[in-house]
Amino acid sequence: MPTPTGQMTVTLTRELEQFVRDKVREGAFATTSEYIRDLVRTRYLAEKEREARLRTLDAALAEGIADAEAGRVMPVGEAFARIRAELGLDEDAGKP
Repeated sequence: MPTPTGQMTVTLTRELEQFVRDKVREGAFATTSEYIRDLVRTRYLAEKEREARLRTLDAALAEGIADAEAGRVMPVGEAFARIRAELGLDEDAGKP
């Protein structure tokens, strides 16, 4: 187990404190600290993943804007026809 590099005091409502203690009693975690650390780690990793997805999206948007500014565009009908073809959809799919 890694050595902790910092220490914090966390104040919880009685209801949340009991919830944490119950989770530890259920046996998934040895201590309340382990449980809190797991919650924080899970949230941290989720936020890092979200940030990475947003960076990827920003890059794709920047590439699309650069393509449009350079004149690399096509009519929307043609774009949707290509998408339908790639997905194997009927040409009339989605039309009223």
